Amino acid sequence: MAGTAPETAMSVPVRDDAHVIDVTHVDGDAYAVDVRDHRLLVDQPLDAGGTDTAPTPTELFAASLATCVAFYAGRFLHRHGLAQTGLRVRAEFTMAPDRPARVDAVRIVVSPPPGLPPERLPALAAVVSHCTVHNTLRQPPEIAVKVVP
Repeated sequence: MAGTAPETAMSVPVRDDAHVIDVTHVDGDAYAVDVRDHRLLVDQPLDAGGTDTAPTPTELFAASLATCVAFYAGRFLHRHGLAQTGLRVRAEFTMAPDRPARVDAVRIVVSPPPGLPPERLPALAAVVSHCTVHNTLRQPPEIAVKVVP
């Protein structure tokens, strides 16, 4: 039909501007995640029935936020002619004790490189608190899940 979006191998319409990520089963609880020309793996820890060959999807969720914050911090430093060497970001998350299963809290700690002038800290904090992943969590996207034959 003219004017329709292309479809994936699973026959689900995809918008022209969509970023596509494909996930395929590897073994047990392990899955391969293909993102452009990159492959990531996910698994579950041994105590959850997996083989612990890779991070869990939930760990990658927290890692996505932490790396987005790090990217924004790095761009801020670069834009101001400051060294990125020594920049560190740590994410800590906890799971909700009730159902549905979900992350109930994420704590991000940004450790700027040594020598960052103290007067730059508020601006750095403002920039990193508005990374794309953080913005997405504050204004959640519409999520549609469809099972196809």
